[in-house]
Amino acid sequence: MAQVYSTLPRNAATEPPLRWRELWLKEDWWAIWLGLGIVLAALILFAQGSSIAWIAVTPAKWSSFAQLGAHFSANYLRYLAQFVAWAAVFTVALSALGYKAREFIPSFVVLYILSVVIFTIGQWDKASTYNLEAPLIALAVGLLLSNVIGLPRWLDAGFRVEFYIKTGIVLLGATLPFTLIVWAGPVAILQASIISIFTFFVIFVTAVKLGLDRRLAATLGAGGAVCGVSAAIAIAGAVGAKKDDAPIAITVVIVWAVAMIFVLPWVRAFAKYQIESRLIGPPTDPFRS
Repeated sequence: MAQVYSTLPRNAATEPPLRWRELWLKEDWWAIWLGLGIVLAALILFAQGSSIAWIAVTPAKWSSFAQLGAHFSANYLRYLAQFVAWAAVFTVALSALGYKAREFIPSFVVLYILSVVIFTIGQWDKASTYNLEAPLIALAVGLLLSNVIGLPRWLDAGFRVEFYIKTGIVLLGATLPFTLIVWAGPVAILQASIISIFTFFVIFVTAVKLGLDRRLAATLGAGGAVCGVSAAIAIAGAVGAKKDDAPIAITVVIVWAVAMIFVLPWVRAFAKYQIESRLIGPPTDPFRS
């Protein structure tokens, strides 16, 4: 009698189904586990009369280098503990995802220091005068490093941008209490919902009419209608978008945001000039020096 041999791997019967293995083999799920783990740790410490506030340190407002030096001298242990905590949790997650810890940690050191420097510049008391907000500085530094200077390949292991943002989305959701939603009232919620949904469908329908893939259209629509980069990354995973769809949407959102940073103040000044000139006569032209 002919023998029948199975083509399945020997350990196939002992391995859990792929859908269950995704719980610890996919980046999306690890972002959820890390976010929920941090929230759970905060709840446990809060129940014991403590908190994670000590480790949640950020640069303070400063106006002189003396103040800046005093801040870091008093809080360097908190920054060190914060770095160790983030490095530990991300190393565990990325090791489970197949990345090497010895490649990730040196790159993460550079990324963490660069992040602290950017936040520090954004906390300068004159930063708002020169539009030096931390997100804009980070964008400018990123464009400079990637397009002018160039980054060594060994830094790629630490630049897990989507993973960081996905984890941040989970933590951001934990900071939104239902009391705030109730306080905002149904009118505000309805207004925000109408604007977001209408904006999404305008972008989605326009993109589809222009011949773009529906998944890319959905990613662009979410990025433009909700909260930019984080929304584009979240929806790209939900709709099964192609690998390049999320970066395309992120680029469009960022370019549009940067353009509006410089255009909208002029539009506002021009609109105010036109309204005032019709109500009380022509004021001083805001576009003249």
